[in-house]
Amino acid sequence: MIDIKILRQNPEIIRKALHDKVVKWVDLDRVIELDTKRIILKQNLDKLRERRNELSSIMPKNGIPSPEILTEAKEVKSSIQTLEKEYEEIETEFLVIYKKIPNIPSEDTPVGLTEDENVVVKMWWDIPNFSFPVKNHAEIAEVRGWIDKERAANVAWSRFAYLKWDLVRLQFALVQWVMDTLWNREVIAKIIKDNNLNVSDKPFLPILPPYMIKTAPYDAMDRLEPREDRYKIEGEDLWLQGSAEHVLWSMHAWEIFEEKDMPIRYLGYATSFRGEAWTYGKDMEGIIRMHQFDKLEMESFSVAETAHDEHLLFVWIQEYLVQQLKVPYQKIQKCTFDIGKPNSKWSDIDCWFPGQGKYRETHTADYMSDYQARRLQTRVRRTGWDVELIHTNDATAFACGRILVAIMENFQNEDYTVTIPEVLRNYMWGREIL
Repeated sequence: MIDIKILRQNPEIIRKALHDKVVKWVDLDRVIELDTKRIILKQNLDKLRERRNELSSIMPKNGIPSPEILTEAKEVKSSIQTLEKEYEEIETEFLVIYKKIPNIPSEDTPVGLTEDENVVVKMWWDIPNFSFPVKNHAEIAEVRGWIDKERAANVAWSRFAYLKWDLVRLQFALVQWVMDTLWNREVIAKIIKDNNLNVSDKPFLPILPPYMIKTAPYDAMDRLEPREDRYKIEGEDLWLQGSAEHVLWSMHAWEIFEEKDMPIRYLGYATSFRGEAWTYGKDMEGIIRMHQFDKLEMESFSVAETAHDEHLLFVWIQEYLVQQLKVPYQKIQKCTFDIGKPNSKWSDIDCWFPGQGKYRETHTADYMSDYQARRLQTRVRRTGWDVELIHTNDATAFACGRILVAIMENFQNEDYTVTIPEVLRNYMWGREIL
């Protein structure tokens, strides 16, 4: 949620954010009106409760109180009950609208009112030229027997797949390589130094998280909506998580970190589930847009002063990983319209897919400032006894399916084999070809 101080002291900041993010479903004037009523009702309730306590203290321990005291006590009790009911109704309406207010975009996020105003800030590596007709990954996988969607559809309907043989080995080679890389303090320190970042070189702790999450923490994460894109467990207060960060941030709800321990960095690996609502008919060939997918996700909890550089570190790590694979990509700085409700800033890495002849999103990096931590109440104890909300970042290390597609298409050979990127060969027993 947004800081209540901003609503009360600088509502025009929120009004601008609503405009820049093209959010038309929040009535800010109504939110301000309800908050004002809440404050007045709370003050009146506090006075009545104080008077109730005073009357209780002067009640005789033995004997009958005076009629005047009894009458006033009944009136105070009745007034409290009336105001409590009114306060509860206003509080409920207020919270429904208040939680819909999006995060404030960072100052360096480009203002744009459509996704067409996202900015390409970098292009890396020349797209490959092939001396033979280029195939897409589905065609390659069909010949090699690496993907079986027909049998998967018999078991679990469409948008599921069996990954098989060498493609499975390649995925786990990727996973092991990324884990080794993000555990390597020297690699992280070099990325920090090369890009002049003011952050720690602490490695990422690997985590295999739960695949399910309760409604309350999912909602507090502000990742439950749109519910049409989530999978609910029938008869249970449980959902299948849609990405590792959903169950990594929430694991520290209501906790207080010590400043000396910051930042906290995790590398989560999880099989995730999404309904892919509104996408039927799109990307039906191959494994681009699946209901089930595996992903390596970077997460961090940090103090406010280093949080933006933490975001930049995540982006540079993404670039480092893709560059090590030698897959061409473009880096996108998303505009205010396209950064999403809880984000203060968002950038993408789009890898080149020769089989489709275009760049496709393979990585996202989200900086949420303290927006998520406010509902999760995840805090840090600073020097002394001051306690404040932490700032959160998350970013894709690799969405396994999409990066497998990028590798198959960029390193394909005419005979439907695939050359293994050099950086992965040690994890594939020295093999050079799939």
